Amino acid sequence: MTSLRTLGSSDLQVSTLSLGGNVFGWTADEAQSFAVLDAYTAGGGNFVDTADAYSSWIPGNVGGESETLIGKWFAARGNRSDVVLATKVGSHPEYKGLAAATIKAGAEESLRRLGTDYIDLYYTHHDDETVPVEEIITALDQLVKEGKVREIAASNISPARLRASLDFSEREGLARYVALQPHYNLVSRDTYEGELQDLSAEAGIAAVPYFALASGFLTGKYRAGATVDSARAGGAAQHLETERGQKVLTALDAIARERDAEIATVALAWLASRPTVVSPIASARTVEQLPALLAVDDLRLTDQEQTALTEASA
Repeated sequence: MTSLRTLGSSDLQVSTLSLGGNVFGWTADEAQSFAVLDAYTAGGGNFVDTADAYSSWIPGNVGGESETLIGKWFAARGNRSDVVLATKVGSHPEYKGLAAATIKAGAEESLRRLGTDYIDLYYTHHDDETVPVEEIITALDQLVKEGKVREIAASNISPARLRASLDFSEREGLARYVALQPHYNLVSRDTYEGELQDLSAEAGIAAVPYFALASGFLTGKYRAGATVDSARAGGAAQHLETERGQKVLTALDAIARERDAEIATVALAWLASRPTVVSPIASARTVEQLPALLAVDDLRLTDQEQTALTEASA
């Protein structure tokens, strides 16, 4: 993987696959996490995605485990400037919501854990509708002015709030969202397509979809009668019970066979070719899972293949 894509209206250049850091400190320990990060960057990837809340959902964890591991890896490898680092604020158990003071304190904690003095791309993790967009944008803009954040972005936000945020940034000449992280994949299209995607296209915002492989369902390893050892098996397996899930698997199987490609690669290639999408996020617990993800950069689906998948997933 070598080709880089421009992230929206920013000057950030990112790889076609963004590596999800949600597994670091959860299903991947320090040694596994370092090995995956090493293999990802060796394969040409440069866009690592994490959040201050990862992985607070594990008993005994407090949140920030993923950032801490990534920070240790940066320190061990001395490669901070080679990586476009994205993290998020607003969902950490101790820094919940998007009040200005929470954003400021959350950013300082992320910087400390990551062992860096800047974050390339800083997302609001979940919108907080109790806080006016003016307060959120002003707080994020302050971080940009201080040099602690290069670009700002949003995740899990309504079209109305996204538009209001963009309008305020424009009106006041403040930092503006350059990317959006929506839930989007072959078995979950209405979570992004429509008003949110239209607004992103109109505003020149890059989409960086999470759950790009539907918690592993789109790797093809979940089949009727198969047992998968994964912390996310329940979420992925539910798609087997839907007509759309079955149709999508059938279409993916056919294209993967025809192109001699992994099913995950085909699913990511479809997503990477969608309007506004710049870099889908997928995570790998082991080095062995990475090649199929990194191969997205080399697989160009034909119009016919794209149509087959689009119709199967309708």
